[in-house]
Amino acid sequence: MPFARAELVSAITPIEHLPNLSARLGIDLHIKRDDLAGTTMGGNKSRQLEYYLGAAQQKNAQTVLITGAVQSNFVRTAAASAAKLGMRTIVQLEDRVPDVDALYGSNGNVLLARLLGAEVMRYAAGEDEAGADAALRERAEIERKAGRVPYVIPLALGNPPLGALGYMRAAEEVVSQDADFDVVVIGSGSGLTHAGMLAGLRSIGHPARVIGSCVRRDATQQTQRISTVLEALSELLGSKVPVTDADVVIWDGAFSPGYGQLGPSAAQAMAMMAQSEGIVLDPVYTAKVFAAIPALVDNGEIPEGSRVLFVHTGGLASLFAYQSSLENAFPHP
Repeated sequence: MPFARAELVSAITPIEHLPNLSARLGIDLHIKRDDLAGTTMGGNKSRQLEYYLGAAQQKNAQTVLITGAVQSNFVRTAAASAAKLGMRTIVQLEDRVPDVDALYGSNGNVLLARLLGAEVMRYAAGEDEAGADAALRERAEIERKAGRVPYVIPLALGNPPLGALGYMRAAEEVVSQDADFDVVVIGSGSGLTHAGMLAGLRSIGHPARVIGSCVRRDATQQTQRISTVLEALSELLGSKVPVTDADVVIWDGAFSPGYGQLGPSAAQAMAMMAQSEGIVLDPVYTAKVFAAIPALVDNGEIPEGSRVLFVHTGGLASLFAYQSSLENAFPHP
């Protein structure tokens, strides 16, 4: 692809067999360890940032500006990646999650962002992507007037989905690992990871069913968002990606009670993965994504014996900001 790329993911992330869960669920289950991608627990955000920061380097940017939730893995990974590339970072934290405690606002990704030297600004409206982007651009003007070159990584729809290119590349990587899967289960939030993986697999002729598990919106809203991202991706690439409406499969059975909040389905998924395979998931993304697999096996949407790939996109830094929720879900005996 003729797009600038900053190399942040220097090695292929492994695909591992999960024998205990395979036996328990009656499927052939594997995990793509993208939690190991990039720097400082970067995960899927490192793959997206390769293209945003590649574009920033092309513009000789000195300051990177990015917005996300208070416990956003994206903003923390941007701060780490920009530091590695010699750029400073301004992160904007949006108040998206209700009824949080003091630990949520000071630990996890917030603590790491400060350690990484990021300047932190706040945005009170948690569901105003366009407004959050506008606030970043206002701050970028201050940088420009101070003689520095800023680069804004936008969040809202209507911007070129450079981050999706990272998962088109990841799809090629999966296929290169001789991974002939029937089903790929992946997180669906901003839509860039989900749309990129789907477009990447179809572009190289791989027929695996890609199921996006909702972490930010319900299935109706997310289906429309993925369609919009795929249209923008086609425009960015200059040719239509070979994805049909039927290819866009969304599940929201673990989304409740909402973004950044731990519900019973996600808690059960965390316990199942940890106690079966010794792998830890986070409450915001990967627990809600993995929860789709046992649920869809139970209802027959993933047939017995299917070869299934769960994409572990990382996010473990936020775990430590959710101590209260985790203690409620897993009380001391």
